[in-house]
Amino acid sequence: MNQSPTLTVEVQAYLNDRRHLGFALDREGSQLLAFARFADTHGYTGRLTEELAVAWAQHGQSERLTSARRLDIVRRFAKYRLQFGFPTEIPAAGLFGPSTRRLTPHIYETHEIEALLTTAARLPCAKGLRGATYATLFGLLAATGLRLSEALSLKRTEVDLTGGMLTLTQTKFHRARVVPLHVSTTEALTQYALLRDRAFPCPLKKEVFFLSARGTQLDLRTVDYTFDRLRRQLGWQARGQHPAPRLQDLRHTFICRRLLTWYRQGIDIDRSILALSTYVGHTQVTDTYWYITGIPELMAIAAQRFEQLALRRTQ
Repeated sequence: MNQSPTLTVEVQAYLNDRRHLGFALDREGSQLLAFARFADTHGYTGRLTEELAVAWAQHGQSERLTSARRLDIVRRFAKYRLQFGFPTEIPAAGLFGPSTRRLTPHIYETHEIEALLTTAARLPCAKGLRGATYATLFGLLAATGLRLSEALSLKRTEVDLTGGMLTLTQTKFHRARVVPLHVSTTEALTQYALLRDRAFPCPLKKEVFFLSARGTQLDLRTVDYTFDRLRRQLGWQARGQHPAPRLQDLRHTFICRRLLTWYRQGIDIDRSILALSTYVGHTQVTDTYWYITGIPELMAIAAQRFEQLALRRTQ
């Protein structure tokens, strides 16, 4: 009698197929493999049941949000599996409530960003590159709303300092895009490139644009750690619902400030929001709306417009 493959084998094949199509599935992949290992040790015999999925979603968890997110991951895999005729129960949606929760981000004030760049520039380094790297990197995130992973993966050939353009190829959804830069941002990148090349004058061996003090590519953990130290040094207190201001909040800030600028310039937001969505690399405009936060300036504009609408209706 042929023995049914383990669920771990099935999940790995599923992940291979999805990644072949361009999906990274880093966190979701690790979670799904954890579910498969749990199932293989808790009576899986070839039939994926809702009971088994729920048991894993609750395993070692006290927060319903985490359980809901886990169950969503299994639901997506179950739908994929079902189309091939494997005995599968798709777990019901909403068993643990909503699987998404938007915590209010920290929207940076201009003086906070300026303080961050100034403090980062003072980071000690024998060749003087470390401070310049972090100040320029954080400045680029604030000026363009790039994802940190996109900025760190930038190659020298993807930074056009003459034309003031970035060509992003290592993006979240594997969709290359071109990002025009403000002249001040281009100037800052140019100054950094000159300093970087003086510190490490072998460009053919250093393909990435942003280099560490050792001349290697920066990694996410090191950047997050450095930002956390600078944040503590600056004594920032979170204005959002996260425990502390985050690097990702620079992306939220960029989108909110762009909308605010457009409102003040009288630009039609409904027509321009799609361009903004494309600029920051969202696959659908609703993702961009997700980033919008009701900062006082935007709320004041909303209140003013509502008042004008109410007056027109009473006339």
